[in-house]
Amino acid sequence: MAPRHISLALGLLIGTVFPLLSSSVATASESRGAVPVRIDVGGYKLNSLLIEPQKQADLPPIVFLHGASASLYDPLFSFADRLNGRAKLLFIDRPGHGASDIGGSDNILPDGQADAIAELMKKRGIHKAIIVGHSFGGAITAAFALRHPEMVTGLVFLSPAVYPWPGGIAWYYTAASAPVTGPLFSTFIAPPVGFFALDQATRGVFAPNSRPAGYIEATRAWAALRPKAFRHNAQEVAALNAWARNTAPNYAKITAPTVIITGDTDNVVSPEIHSRQLSRAITGSTLVVVRNLGHKSDYVARDLVVTAIEKLAGKKANLYAAQKMLERRIASDGGM
Repeated sequence: MAPRHISLALGLLIGTVFPLLSSSVATASESRGAVPVRIDVGGYKLNSLLIEPQKQADLPPIVFLHGASASLYDPLFSFADRLNGRAKLLFIDRPGHGASDIGGSDNILPDGQADAIAELMKKRGIHKAIIVGHSFGGAITAAFALRHPEMVTGLVFLSPAVYPWPGGIAWYYTAASAPVTGPLFSTFIAPPVGFFALDQATRGVFAPNSRPAGYIEATRAWAALRPKAFRHNAQEVAALNAWARNTAPNYAKITAPTVIITGDTDNVVSPEIHSRQLSRAITGSTLVVVRNLGHKSDYVARDLVVTAIEKLAGKKANLYAAQKMLERRIASDGGM
């Protein structure tokens, strides 16, 4: 195929597929009785979906922060039904993800994102909450706890990425974050290649556990392949190591009640480098290392996470029993 025809084909893919995905996202949220709203947080807008509690609510407000290459639909698909009615639930597209604007250059780093989320929470009527962050969202959770401690009821870190790690980042993050060629890679290479690799990639993130049926469709995982979103995500990941190196010494200042949940077979974010160190840094924190759990603790360990939230809310909650029940359930998981 001639180069001109290749460019045309890619343009059609980018120009026709992603607009269709945007409309399907709105339909999914409406079916849950809540509609995502874009709200100005200081010259740019963040997208979020708020589910109001019912009269029998027994938990404080909960804010969910998704990881890399994701959107608010990732935690929404996992937790909305499980916690519906029990608390005010806020699901947020982090800056540059989903339908949120990138904002300024500060939002490449967790500090800027934490400040933006604090402003959004206030505009959503939430002045204090349990913050739940998965993977990269764990870095935002840590930054939030350090910068806005008065707004924290408790913290739940799920397979967090919060410390500097040896080695580099995936080649496609390096390519997409490059100053000159990054936009070209993110526009013409990442969408078509990523689209066809999406099935295997999402299975790999869950391994050794099984990916839930309908996961890609329900979470609109392909939206992360949009050029601007892909490049912004790559820039975030590329900047995280240096940020963590500078910020990690401050984790000992975190005083909020904290639960950290990770898996001993997480091949995406090392539990030894991140979760175990974090548990030693935060005085009084509770660390739960689940046998045979991979990276997607926000899905596979959903019931354990809810138990952790209940514990932070002051309820009688047996984390050990929930952990053992989960380990029995996933003991035979062993592949993609």
